[in-house]
Amino acid sequence: MIQENLLLIVSLLAAVSMLAMLSEKLKISYPILLVIAGLVIGIIPGIPIVSLHPDIVFLLFLPPILYAAAWNTSWRDFWAARRSISMLAFGLVFFTSTAVAVIAHLLIPDFPMALGFLLGGIISPPDAVAATSVLQGIKVPKRVVTILEGESLINDASSLIVFRFALAAVLTGRFTFMKATTDFFMVAGLGIAIGLAIANVLYAVHKFLPTTPSIDTALTVISPYLMYIAAEHYHFSGVMAVVSGGLFLSFRSHEIFSYNTRIQAYSVWESLIFILNGLVFILIGLQLPQIITGLEQYTWVELIFYSLIISIVTVIVRIVWVFSGSYLSCFLSNKERRMKWENDFLIAWSGMRGVVSLASALAVPLTLANGSAFPHRDLLLFVTFVVILFTLVFQGLSLSPIIRWLDIKEEENEEAEHEVVIRLRLAEAVLNHLQTNYADELNRIDAYTRIKDRYERMAEIANRRLMREEKEVVTPHFLPKYRRMLLELVTIRRNELYKLRNEKHYSDELLRTKEHELDLEEARLNEGRV
Repeated sequence: MIQENLLLIVSLLAAVSMLAMLSEKLKISYPILLVIAGLVIGIIPGIPIVSLHPDIVFLLFLPPILYAAAWNTSWRDFWAARRSISMLAFGLVFFTSTAVAVIAHLLIPDFPMALGFLLGGIISPPDAVAATSVLQGIKVPKRVVTILEGESLINDASSLIVFRFALAAVLTGRFTFMKATTDFFMVAGLGIAIGLAIANVLYAVHKFLPTTPSIDTALTVISPYLMYIAAEHYHFSGVMAVVSGGLFLSFRSHEIFSYNTRIQAYSVWESLIFILNGLVFILIGLQLPQIITGLEQYTWVELIFYSLIISIVTVIVRIVWVFSGSYLSCFLSNKERRMKWENDFLIAWSGMRGVVSLASALAVPLTLANGSAFPHRDLLLFVTFVVILFTLVFQGLSLSPIIRWLDIKEEENEEAEHEVVIRLRLAEAVLNHLQTNYADELNRIDAYTRIKDRYERMAEIANRRLMREEKEVVTPHFLPKYRRMLLELVTIRRNELYKLRNEKHYSDELLRTKEHELDLEEARLNEGRV
């Protein structure tokens, strides 16, 4: 049994890697391709049935994925867009849940309103991974990305709370609005408190104890699980604990991590998140054969009709909410900067569903408290799967053409000017330090003089760019060619290093050290910094 499961896991990991490479070739976001591939693999005769337990999804996949998203989110940008994010993460979740509840109650025979709210809580949150991975590589305004990332961090918590209350109403037949509202703020607030408390302890460990890069990296992997499990143990929001703790540690990371810790942790986390995301989305596709086994009472026409109507409702509700909320925010606050309608539409169209919706649907119990079968459970699972497939594939594939059609472009002017200002400030800081502490060496030693001259040139070029006096230094013909030349020099040195290795006169450790230096230099150049 263990060998079979291990073989299945290894096979899925290999499939994820192959499909990710294919998605790069086809220029398709890999979550879309993985869901479709999982669906195709699942209907192949003889393929073993993959059962995805919701507790495993929530515990194994959700904490690190949310933690990585929180870590890569700028707290300053997040706070600046807090009104827009809150309206989407809380207001839109409740609005979507209500709209889906009403439509499902009217559309599906013998489908009570409590089940409608349960379905709404399941499919209301856009996925934390789907939108950002679909937008990856596409140049869009930074504020749009900030809002989408911020929304996906928080809406999981609000939707799971709606899910809990709706499930309790179905199981017990009772629902009290005031108690639900009080419990909502308590569950979310105490989840945040637990996350921040654990984050402060981890901050002290990283800062004051004699850790190594490997220990620091291991602690960053353990941290989201500590926050999530601690909060869920006391029946508070594990999602809010992970998000709040991740944002806190990300904001203070420059105080606690050394350069080699950051390099090592970045590499580990990039690989970890790729594997987890890949497994999640291919497992979503593999669930369909198991889901359709209990749907004999419905015809395929009915199933597809119900699912498509509810999918379309979720898309329309989001569009209506985003545009009305955007105008309302500007009306309530004169300081709120109105975005272009094209950017609003991009936010509205980026509501792809994913792992949290599927895990919530699978978390619906098999039976009620009296032992009878949970009503419409298989239908809930099927509708959820179709909503994920519809939003991820239809909206995901159409996102790039829509961006080109609406001519949405990244707002680079302010960022470019800020980069020049930062470069100038850094160069001036270096020059001040050299002149204060190494005045004698600057007059006697050529090596010191060359360093001073280099930073003086950097400061001079930055000043001219800010004054718009030397535009030729930033022409599109100069920097790319210059960067290619530097990369060629790295290749020349790397080839020479290979020759030295073949001569067998030098230690492998020394050669690996020099190779690592070339790797870092090549990475810096490929990121566009010279």
